[in-house]
Parts: sequence; structure tokens; C-alpha cells
Amino acid sequence: MSLPSYSNSSVRLTDSVIQKYKDDRHFVTALARGLEVLACFRSGNKVLSNQEIAQRCNLPKSTVSRLTSTLIKLGYLTHDEISGKYRLGMATLSLGVGMLAKLDIRQLARPLMQEIADFSQGMVTLGARDRLSMLYIENCRSRSALTLSLDVGARIPIATSSMGRAYLAEASQAERDEIIERVRELDEQSSTAIIDNINQAVQDYQELGCTCSFGDWLKDVNAIAVGLKLGGHFPIMALNCGGPSFSLSPEFLLNEVRPRLLEVVQKLKVSMGQV
Repeated sequence: MSLPSYSNSSVRLTDSVIQKYKDDRHFVTALARGLEVLACFRSGNKVLSNQEIAQRCNLPKSTVSRLTSTLIKLGYLTHDEISGKYRLGMATLSLGVGMLAKLDIRQLARPLMQEIADFSQGMVTLGARDRLSMLYIENCRSRSALTLSLDVGARIPIATSSMGRAYLAEASQAERDEIIERVRELDEQSSTAIIDNINQAVQDYQELGCTCSFGDWLKDVNAIAVGLKLGGHFPIMALNCGGPSFSLSPEFLLNEVRPRLLEVVQKLKVSMGQV
């Protein structure tokens, strides 16, 4: 299944963060902008021009040119002289590898996730928060061709996806309030409905042990998710199972898949000494 493109809300989020800390002498705006340039290279955006980066970051091309030039010198970007576009350099790989190496939970989770993917004929994903998105850090598909075309490194919205809602249900009230405030700033017209759905998701989590997104993120996609909170150096994560609504009904997900997700989360907690 193909997915629609999403506006770069994380850039607007960074704008609001910069505005918030503009008087903080410890906040380096240039560094924040440079990191935002790297964040433009989402899954599926392998190469970008200065103009495309400028549009995504809402910055003048001259500013972007200085940032990309600096990032090339440091090895975080490479420049294709033929196309004139940029791609991520090997220096960014070391950052990602360092983070993923700490998430050794992925190795334990992968075979358990694959079992559920094969059983459900859907896609099972482990994710963690990245601003107002959930970042896929492990992904298992069934052999069915009717699964979503997303992979490790993909991002989905935190407020409307079951994975994001499971994260919010496990997060502290302070963090949840902060995220809700960011959502309100970015989408005032839809914020009331989105916030109501988040509150409903927290209630569902307390009653069902999982959160749901039945056509809320994409109208033809159903999914449920369970939070995974291991403490220590681990971020809060969420385990999600989803797929096309015509093959994964809400009843099947809740009655058949939900107990399996809960069992996997319990096994992972035991393996990591959390139970």
C-alpha cells in the first residue's frame, strides 16, 4: 500500500522551540538549524536540493547553502556534482548505529514480532518517539503482499497512530501535556478532535491494555499498539500491529492479536529484568 506525503511538521515544531528559547544563552540556534537540515532526509528522501531543503526548513537559500557546506565538510552530507543535490554522509551513520546499539531489545523482539506478523498477515513494528512522530526502529512483515510499505526509519504521526497513542499512554502527564500543546500550536482547527482522541486512547489503554487506530491515521488502515516501558537507558517504546482494514478487522485485532502483543511485551520485560 502506498502512503500519502506529510507536511514537515517537525520543522514548524523546531521554529516554535527556537522561539521559546531565543533568550536562552545556552541555546545555539545555528546548531538547531543544522540538525533540522539533517532531519529533512526522511525515509524516502534520499537526495534533496538546496531549494527543497530551504522549503522544508523555511529558511533562506543562502542560509541553507552555508549549513549544507558546513555539514559536507564534517561528513554529515555529501554533494552530487551532477545533480547538484545532497545525500546523508557516513558521519550520520555513526550516530544512528550508536543509538541502535543501545537498543539491544530489538534482537530479542524481532523473532517474537515476526510470529505475530505471520499470524496476523499484517505488519508488526517497534517504535519510539521523535518529536511529534513515532520512529520505526524495528519492523517485521508477513509474507502477504498486502502490508504497509514502511520500514525502519519511517515516521508516523504520534497523535493519530495507535503506536503514538500507546506511547502517550505510557508517557508522564507532563510530557503528554507538552505534546498536546505542540499539536494545538500546529493544527488549531483539528486540535480539539485530536486531543479528544488522545484522551480516549489513554482511557482505552487503561481498560484494554492497548490503544487503537481504526481508520484514524489512514482511513483504510487498522492497528492496535501496546506500550513498552523498560526504564534505565531505554526510551519509552510501543509495539504495533496493523494493516489494511479489509484484512485486519477491529474484532480480529482486539480478540486475537491484542493478547499476543501483551504477551510479547511481558516476555520482553522479563528478559530485560523488569518483572
